[in-house]
Amino acid sequence: MQDMEQSQVDRQSLSCSICLELLHDPVTTTCGHSFCMICIKTHWDVEDQKQIHSCPQCRKTFIPRPVLNKNTILAALVEQLKKTGLQAAPADHCYAGPEDVACDVCTGRKLKAIKSCLVCLASYCEKHLQPHYDSVTFKKHKLVEPSKNLQENICSRHNKVIDIFCHTDQKCICYLCSMDEHKGHDTVSAAAERTERQRELEERRGNIQQMIQDQEKDVKLLQQEVEAINRSADKSVEDSKKIFTELIRLIQKRSSDVKQQIRSQQETEVSRVKDVQEKLEQEITELKRKDAELEQLSHTEDHNQFLLNYPSLPALSESTHSSSIDIRPLRHFEDVTAAVSELRKKLQDVLRDTWTNISLMVTKVDVLLSEPEPKSRAGFLRYSCEITMDPNTANTHLVLSEGNKKVTWMVNNQSYSSHPDRFTDYFQVLSRESLTGCCYWEVERQGSCVYIAVAYKNISRAGSWNECIFGNNDKSWALNCSNSTFGHNNIWTSVSGPVSSRVGVYLDHRAGILSFYSVSETMTLLHRVQTRFTQPLLAGVWIYYTRDSAEFFKPK
Repeated sequence: MQDMEQSQVDRQSLSCSICLELLHDPVTTTCGHSFCMICIKTHWDVEDQKQIHSCPQCRKTFIPRPVLNKNTILAALVEQLKKTGLQAAPADHCYAGPEDVACDVCTGRKLKAIKSCLVCLASYCEKHLQPHYDSVTFKKHKLVEPSKNLQENICSRHNKVIDIFCHTDQKCICYLCSMDEHKGHDTVSAAAERTERQRELEERRGNIQQMIQDQEKDVKLLQQEVEAINRSADKSVEDSKKIFTELIRLIQKRSSDVKQQIRSQQETEVSRVKDVQEKLEQEITELKRKDAELEQLSHTEDHNQFLLNYPSLPALSESTHSSSIDIRPLRHFEDVTAAVSELRKKLQDVLRDTWTNISLMVTKVDVLLSEPEPKSRAGFLRYSCEITMDPNTANTHLVLSEGNKKVTWMVNNQSYSSHPDRFTDYFQVLSRESLTGCCYWEVERQGSCVYIAVAYKNISRAGSWNECIFGNNDKSWALNCSNSTFGHNNIWTSVSGPVSSRVGVYLDHRAGILSFYSVSETMTLLHRVQTRFTQPLLAGVWIYYTRDSAEFFKPK
């Protein structure tokens, strides 16, 4: 092992510091360093244009170019070392690949650079970097990680090192630039600017890291909230299932009770009727017997015998179950069916009314705060929705067209069928779509006698002015385009500006926000409501002048 270590030392001492191979035709410079003849010549050939030649290892300069002579002693030692069979290159030599930074000193096959020098503007492998550690001349040089971009540190105009930063033009320059086109500018050394920028960078990193910590906390909170939502939803589903199961069982129990009562009453009544029927049949049999006796007597030819037997006939007793029994005009059990049908109707009404409330309670689960109202039309368009009118709600003076998106007031009544959802007294119509969450739509109107509104589904379809008209009750909110007012619960207030022919409506149901905008080149807020919506909403319009119209658009 010691012999191998000694051979390795011998090999290193007899290697060229340029090609890192065993010396070939070794020569020694006046500074005492030895190189392959071809390696040092090639190195100095490159430096010929500078007319200053240097030692690749210690950087000592020579003027003029030295004459090189073969070092016969080193040549003999190299030959002796070759005979030992240990002349192969160490296995750990790491040669530079296409993606690596290569050593600028190595000749032939170059090794990977481990550092780059910002003063020498060269990159060095471990062997050729050693003088930067050993020589006082290189102690102050700035070593950095290997870089392929060292030439970017040279001013393309003056061929000088870029080491100054110009605040005026926000760029790095050389000292000749600072005396030329950057003369009089606010300049500092690149190192000083780096220090300042480094401070800013660290401060920014600190802010980013703080933001990361804060957001990681938020992520953790959100994850906890997700788990809480899932737990709550699972419990609600399970509890709702139990409640509905109990309701189903209760209905099934009532169904069974009704069935049992009907069967019991059926049995009682049938028994009573059959009892009377049986007695009547007995009386009929007896009467038939008596009738037969009388018939037989009637055929007696002996008058004396007839007269003798006739008084002995039993007197007819009045029937206790007369054939004139008063059968009441009963509908038997049809009234029970009617009562059950009435119960079904009431249950359906309860389920319909409570379902709306249950659905609203579900949609009210809103863990995160609602997004802020958009500031631009492009922002509103993210919530754009399509609105169509429900023909079953349209007053008979209203004509729907354009796929039920346009409504026009006409003098003549339309031949609409009767429907409980139809407005009968006022010229109004509601949308098919129920509106929850965030929605935006636009209405283009022709004429001024138009109300643009939203309303609950249970708004009255017939009755007084205050019960039906949009804006005159607590079930609707309306913009009166004719006099630029907004109404709710019969309280009307002026809006902030004139109403354009196109009106945008923004609804954030969960946040309780309803906004009306005049839409032109810009969005102009007319009125905003902050309230609490307790039911889903429907879009609606009221038109009260001939040929006036309103058309709903899904803006793009």
